[in-house]
Formats: sequence, structure tokens, C-alpha cells
Amino acid sequence: MTDLDAIPDDPSALRAALLAMRAELAAERALRRGLEDRNERLQHFIRQLQRMQFGRRSEALDPDQLNLALEDLEQAVAEADAEAEKADPPRREARARERRQNRGTLPGHLPRIEVVIEPPTTICPCCSGAMHIIGEDRSERLDVIPMRWQVIVTRRPKYGCRACGSAVVQAPAPPRLIEGGLPTERLVAHVLVAKYADHAPLYRQAQMLARQGIALDRSTLASWVGTAAAELKPLWRLLRDDLLGSAKLFVDETPAPVLDPGRGRTKTGWFWAIARDDRPWGGADPPAVVFTYAPGRGHAHAATLR
Repeated sequence: MTDLDAIPDDPSALRAALLAMRAELAAERALRRGLEDRNERLQHFIRQLQRMQFGRRSEALDPDQLNLALEDLEQAVAEADAEAEKADPPRREARARERRQNRGTLPGHLPRIEVVIEPPTTICPCCSGAMHIIGEDRSERLDVIPMRWQVIVTRRPKYGCRACGSAVVQAPAPPRLIEGGLPTERLVAHVLVAKYADHAPLYRQAQMLARQGIALDRSTLASWVGTAAAELKPLWRLLRDDLLGSAKLFVDETPAPVLDPGRGRTKTGWFWAIARDDRPWGGADPPAVVFTYAPGRGHAHAATLR
């Protein structure tokens, strides 16, 4: 309100105008603080990128650290945007429209749980007649059911004969991956996927279980993984033999840090991959890959892959 002639003479109107100006000023200050925080994080991120690109090798930014920096930056930007949306309803509505247009579609194989929200009344406000459905608005949101732990109780009733008293019939116990052990096969598979696909060490998985009141030691989980490895090894050998019989193969080795307890640090190990994919050449063999570990990358280790 820069025009002095536009200043209201009425005290109530003047007070309302001052309150509106105060609210607008507070919103502008909040927006400025958010922009300053975002700029500071962007400048830090640019410095990190410059260090990764032009710094000495020992100072270069690790790709994992770069991903963490990107996550922090994206979270900070999202937080600033959310704060700005709270203070600006039109902006919140515009962002909601953008999300509806750009969020894509969810996979069709996921189960759908439909929730129907009916109006408080379906009586016409004009003539009090019954109203009928003429259309609907439909939206989808991605949901998750948190991991639920359960106990499988297996009961095998025993049946006896009252006439002779000697015959007893009972169904045999089903085979188990770990005889006399606690886990089901599905639980062992979950531990394997969490360890090797999601990079969740066994001690962290033990901590997750402890939060649910399930006391399992890391060594117990390690024994499950070892047993599963022994069961999967014949399948690995069969797949490797099938690959080695192929006309064309791709072989590559990837370095990986390996614990070296005697030296108190890590050493370099190598994951060798034998891969086949004849699809580009119209081959009938399915694509496949087999991994194996070796302490080096020389020809002596390559020879052991046969």
C-alpha cells in the first residue's frame, strides 16, 4: 500500500489492512528463508560436484556419497516446497494438479482395495427426490502393509484304534530346509534377499527382529544363510555347466572390498560373472548369469571357472 490516498480512514479497515500486510510480510520472509536455505544447499552440492570432478583422487566424492548428497538436497527442496504450499493455498492446489498429471500409473498386478465415500445424503435438495449416480471421480494411491511376523503352527494328530489298541496312524512330518530349526523356507529366502539384494547385514536384520520382540542372534541368521547356500549350490553348478556349454559367453570381473581380519583392514577381491544373452542374435537359449568369487583376476582364476 504505497499510495497514501489509498490508506483507509476507518480504524477497523486500517487495522484489517495492517493485519493483511503483516501476514503477507511473514509469508514473504518464510519464502525468503526457504530460498536462502535451498541456495545454501545448492552451493554446497556444487562444491561437492566440483571436488568430485576436479579434486585429487583421494578427495574425489564417492558415488554413494553423491547419492546421499542428492537425497539430502531433494529432501530439503521438498521441505521448503511443503512449507511454501502451507502458506499459499493457490500454490498448493496448483501443485496438486501437477502431481495428478505427472504421477503415472501403478502396476496392474497390484491388488486394488476400493474405498467408496458416499455423500451424507442422496436426497435431492430441490425436490427431495432420490438421486442416482451420474458419474464418479476415481483416484489411486500406493499403500503398503508393514511387515507382519507370524508363527506357523504345524499339528499332526495321532490316531489310535480302540479295538486293538496297538495301531497308531500319523501323517509324516513335512521336510524342512533346516531340520529342527525355527525358520520357514520363506523366512530364509527373506533373509537372503535382504542381505544380498538390499545390502542389509545380518546384524542389522537381527536388530530389526529385536524391535518386534524376536530374539535371534546374528550367528543364527548366519547359519541359515550357510544352509541355504549349501542347498543352492547344486543349482548354481547346473546353471554354470549349462552356460559353459554355450557357443558365446561374456565374462567380466568386478572388484569388491573383502575383510582381511589378520591385517585389520580390507583387501580387494573379485566377483567373476559368466553371462549369456543370445536374444540380439535370435538365439533360443534363455539369458542367464552366474557369479563366483576369486581372490584375483589373473588367468589362473579364470581357468577355475571351467
